[in-house]
Amino acid sequence: MPQQPPASMRLQRVLVSGVLAGRDRYWAWVRRHPRLVDAALVVLPVLFSGPRLGPARVAAHPWAAALVVALLLPLVWRRRAPFLVFLLIGAAAFIQVFTGPPLAADLALLVAFYTVAAYESGRRILIAAVLLEVGSVLAALRFAPAGSAFWGWVFISGLITAAGFIGNNIRTRRAYLAALEDRAARLERDRDRESQIAAAAERARIAREMHDIVAHNLAVMIALADGAAYTVRDYPDQASSIMSQVSATGRSALTEMRRLLGVMRQSGAPPDHAPQPTLADLDDLLATVRAAGLPTQLTVSGRRLELPPSAQLAIYRLIQESLTNTIKHAEATAASVRVTYLPQGVELEVTNNGPVASGPCEGHGIAGMRDRAAVFGGSVSAGPRPGGGWRVHTVLHLSPASAGLAGAVSSQLSAAGAGASAIGDSAIGDSAIGTECA
Repeated sequence: MPQQPPASMRLQRVLVSGVLAGRDRYWAWVRRHPRLVDAALVVLPVLFSGPRLGPARVAAHPWAAALVVALLLPLVWRRRAPFLVFLLIGAAAFIQVFTGPPLAADLALLVAFYTVAAYESGRRILIAAVLLEVGSVLAALRFAPAGSAFWGWVFISGLITAAGFIGNNIRTRRAYLAALEDRAARLERDRDRESQIAAAAERARIAREMHDIVAHNLAVMIALADGAAYTVRDYPDQASSIMSQVSATGRSALTEMRRLLGVMRQSGAPPDHAPQPTLADLDDLLATVRAAGLPTQLTVSGRRLELPPSAQLAIYRLIQESLTNTIKHAEATAASVRVTYLPQGVELEVTNNGPVASGPCEGHGIAGMRDRAAVFGGSVSAGPRPGGGWRVHTVLHLSPASAGLAGAVSSQLSAAGAGASAIGDSAIGDSAIGTECA
């Protein structure tokens, strides 16, 4: 068992914590009731000066009591009008120099000057300091013993300097705390803004993933279901095989959907779901497309590069989206996928021999493809090719310089992603319909 501290030490800790708690409560009370504190500055000197103002002294100096009130009473409003209160107290002190004796209430001038130094502008502080120095010379000549006027003036000037220094220190501390509070507020606003940008970027990414998963798999399932409907009467065994492929495609889509939704729901450790597709999964993708009735050829050339997972996912999704659009819209009889490894990038081209649509049609699929390519400093061109059919082409740059450009483009896309949730909703609806541009 841990050794218990002695009773004296425990008592000392309790006393220290009690003193600190009492101090904090006192300063909290002072901050809540500043006017009462200022009133105490008036009452306490009056009580202290009262016994010294006996009947004999009041008879000798009839204005003494009035001067005490005139010197102390304005302190009640010192926080509201510091410079005006200083002028009023200074006027009373100037009258006292020529008409009355020295009083303890004269310390009100130092309190007023401290308040001016803590709250007023530099110009008013300088004016107050000059007036106090003039008053200190008059007070030293008037009240100091013979032969010690100079040292009296030095003493009074030292008190004035101390009051001004303390007030300026309080002003600096207050400004420093205000700057810290402003900085904390700005950091909080920046953090909220960055969180909103990150959330918008994540919504845009999820929208693209949902679109790619739903659109591709639904297009393949529709094509397979149509094929099964045509062959079920004459070739029931082949129709049964086709429907098995429909079931397998649906399960694959459901698995990807669960993976994506699992990542969205869990904020801790990554869930145990299937990994993101890579270039190694292209054969399975093309097999699914071929099973849907679109013969597809894959050609890979160039020296293979070690691509990061994000680049592999982007290439996979670009090919998937291009072939999905071919199945849904092109009425093509063949498609070709060409992947060319460049020294510092990857070139991708997907073509088909289907007839060109009569009117322009571009949905969220093409926009998602352009977003994916832009992250790697590339752009997507999609349009009819000279010999007939349709061509989708892009180049993904993987050099360090292009990586910086990709980061800048990605940031701009993220900042512009305020409508990402609407894109996601439209993407799901678009994929489910299966008859509009993807």
